[in-house]
Amino acid sequence: MTDKTQWIHDELEGLRQSGLFNTIRTLGSPQGAWLVVDGQRVLNFCSNNYLGLANHPRLVEAARRALDAYGVGPAAVRSIAGTTEPHLELERRLAAFKGVEAAITFQSGFNANLGTIPALVGKEDVIYSDELNHASIIDGSRLAGATIVRYGHADPEDLARTIEANRDKGYRRSLIITDGVFSMDGDVAPLDRIYDVARRHDFLLMVDDAHGEGVLGRGGRGIVDHFGLHGKVDIEVGTLSKAFGVVGGVAAGKPIIVDWLRQRARPFLFSSAMTAPDVAACLAAVDLLEESDDLVKRLWTNTEMFKAEIRKLGFDTGASTTPITPIMLGEAPLAQSFSRELFAAGVFAMAIGFPTVPRGKARLRVMISAAHSTYDLERGLQAFADVGKKLGVI
Repeated sequence: MTDKTQWIHDELEGLRQSGLFNTIRTLGSPQGAWLVVDGQRVLNFCSNNYLGLANHPRLVEAARRALDAYGVGPAAVRSIAGTTEPHLELERRLAAFKGVEAAITFQSGFNANLGTIPALVGKEDVIYSDELNHASIIDGSRLAGATIVRYGHADPEDLARTIEANRDKGYRRSLIITDGVFSMDGDVAPLDRIYDVARRHDFLLMVDDAHGEGVLGRGGRGIVDHFGLHGKVDIEVGTLSKAFGVVGGVAAGKPIIVDWLRQRARPFLFSSAMTAPDVAACLAAVDLLEESDDLVKRLWTNTEMFKAEIRKLGFDTGASTTPITPIMLGEAPLAQSFSRELFAAGVFAMAIGFPTVPRGKARLRVMISAAHSTYDLERGLQAFADVGKKLGVI
């Protein structure tokens, strides 16, 4: 009898041989500009901690107080065992922050997409999805059972052509979905022009603002604010694990849609909610963002400095216009070698290859944060210059 797991062994060996095996490092410190990784203190260019809030003292203290008041876990789903006032307060505050009328929170941004998309469309419907949308959008669309039609990346004209080509197929409902900021390339969706297409056809429009919150718009209010589209985008999905520094997800928009999600979004109905300490820390993050835009400004100052200097060194940063800074290297083995050399030089920047990005487009993804000092960025740039010369990249 053959080993029923032999195929897994063969697949794993294939990943190792092709340089695509993902080795996950171990952290020994809180998130910040510097980390202890596998026992070594290194400069952190990996995390989505855009504003440096993941270990901010106000968030830590808020979580501690909530722990004393509400305990560790919710013990059941909100729809059965009830919800806490902090959960409702966070939803009110997030809706106000995003400039919408209502919001619902989930356990993660991934779950927000898995809950929202299947609640809005089903087997008789169609989803028009940007070809580079995040995996959570792809999986949520598959769960919905709707027909998925991809359109060219960040291309409203191709979206319009694709809609026209499918106009007579008898779909019941139509939903357009795009990421706001694309997590691997760092470019921004032309949401204003995508909205124009959605408006002409009277289709639902959904944007995943995971990498736009805390980054784009007034004081980090996101891509809808960035384009002045308040009241025009039907539903915004986001995460509380990036710029907000904690964990959780949110869907925000029209009250009728949020009410429907409370009735039909399966992760909300069948999985326990965010813990009270997480909720309290998120509320503290909203407080900080509403009080001042200093952290957002610092994020962009750091971004502009790093990008200008890394390009001067001769590195290709692709189409990025945000703090997400891909260092395009092409093949996965080169990207992994570059990452290992950087780590030896005291810089933590992981290689990203297929299937996260297409074959031949492997890269390092540098994530700039407001937590980085000028010294940190200069230290990182020097390491990139040294390793780039050593490996013949520049």
